Amino acid sequence: MASMRDIKRRKGSIQSTQQITKAMKLVSTVKLQKARNRAEQTNPYFNYMYQTVTSMLAKSGSINHPYLNKGDSTKKAVVVITSNRGLAGGYNSNVVKLVTGSEELAKEDLEIYAIGNKGKEALERKGYAIKEEASGIIESPSYEDAAMLCKKVLDAYVSGEIGEIYLAYTHFKNTVSHEPTLIKLLPVEFDEEEIEKAADSNVLMNYEPNEEEALDMIIPKYVTSLFYGALVEAVASENGARMQAMDSATSNADELISDLTLKYNRARQGSITQELTEIIAGASAIS
Repeated sequence: MASMRDIKRRKGSIQSTQQITKAMKLVSTVKLQKARNRAEQTNPYFNYMYQTVTSMLAKSGSINHPYLNKGDSTKKAVVVITSNRGLAGGYNSNVVKLVTGSEELAKEDLEIYAIGNKGKEALERKGYAIKEEASGIIESPSYEDAAMLCKKVLDAYVSGEIGEIYLAYTHFKNTVSHEPTLIKLLPVEFDEEEIEKAADSNVLMNYEPNEEEALDMIIPKYVTSLFYGALVEAVASENGARMQAMDSATSNADELISDLTLKYNRARQGSITQELTEIIAGASAIS
């Protein structure tokens, strides 16, 4: 059985850790409130942009454009959005599992554009090629950062270095629900519902002034918007996951402290009982 001194030392250590987890929970809660508002404001535009562009292209027929034609390259670019810090439960590992566990994404064909140190480090350890790293973006995402990232990825796509573009991030549903998500951005894929609507309409999309100029503007906006929306949602999801993890850690510390307090009291009671027994035994021996 552990001594009273050992129990007291361990209890003090857990109490110190609990103070840290409480502080981190409060910080994450404050950050989450701001990030959640931003994500909720951005989310409608994010969704409508994706739905509108895919619907528009589904009704465009066969268009010969560099942004829409799949190149000969078997390489696939995956923009992976994680965090720069840990202590957020399974937030980072779940995004990494999306990439490593996908049947569509063979390791030897992937070029990783890593946003966040945790994803970069995890994928590097597993042998994935890191094409580009921009960990600073996730600290305070801006539309300009998303546009810069979009330009790099689209340039590689148009030049034929890569044949497909994917995005792996964490979709923010609400404070306690965050969903790791992998979507294919280019070439654009249409679901059966979109294809049926396009077939029923019998009206092809008209572009002004022409298809090439319109798509030169639309596709970069489309990709940039999805990147920016994913960055904003990822920040909200990270803070939500960290808040939950720290809340759970604080609750676990409470349970451990209660258990150690009980053990300490038992050990103390046992020590007092032993001392009393020794005193009584000594008094009996004298008499």
